[in-house]
Amino acid sequence: MRRYETIIIADPDLSAEQRDPLLQRVSDIVKQEDGYLALTDEWGARKLAYEIKKKNRGYYIRFDFCGTGAVVNEMERFFRIDDRVLKYMTVLLDKAADIEKIKEEIAEAQSKAEKIKEQAEAAATPTSSKEPAETQTEATAAPTPSEEPAEAQTEAAEIPAPQDPAETEEGQTPEPEVGQSEAAPTETEEEKK
Repeated sequence: MRRYETIIIADPDLSAEQRDPLLQRVSDIVKQEDGYLALTDEWGARKLAYEIKKKNRGYYIRFDFCGTGAVVNEMERFFRIDDRVLKYMTVLLDKAADIEKIKEEIAEAQSKAEKIKEQAEAAATPTSSKEPAETQTEATAAPTPSEEPAEAQTEAAEIPAPQDPAETEEGQTPEPEVGQSEAAPTETEEEKK
């Protein structure tokens, strides 16, 4: 058996219920021809580089499967007939594919994805439980008058002093100062009338 990858661009206006028969039909074609559908990967709606059938966006779906040339022929015939498919392309990945090896690769990839997901959830859970506790302690601990001047001193030390126009670099021009005439006009339009 050979291993193929087919990427299709489906009509982006289709709902999930309207896309499901398309995915089911591809699965049926692969099974009818004694093939193995390894993976169906939905990439989602994306902007197209150019218009296809007067559409600027397309819904991308990738099929990874094993089978013979008959599977590819029947699948591409179905894509040509079906109006829901804007474009398709099939690529040969491996001439002599071992289905058991492919199943192991997919199981390995899924287990890695699950571990990463669990780690992300575990990392997100403690931080969300710590935040309320920290905010509670901050709210209860009000600064005493003796602490306030120390905090003000550190904040003042972090703010840089304004530069003298003579000290600026050659490439920089000093900002013009705003005069009273620019800051507040002397007469408004209503007063002129």
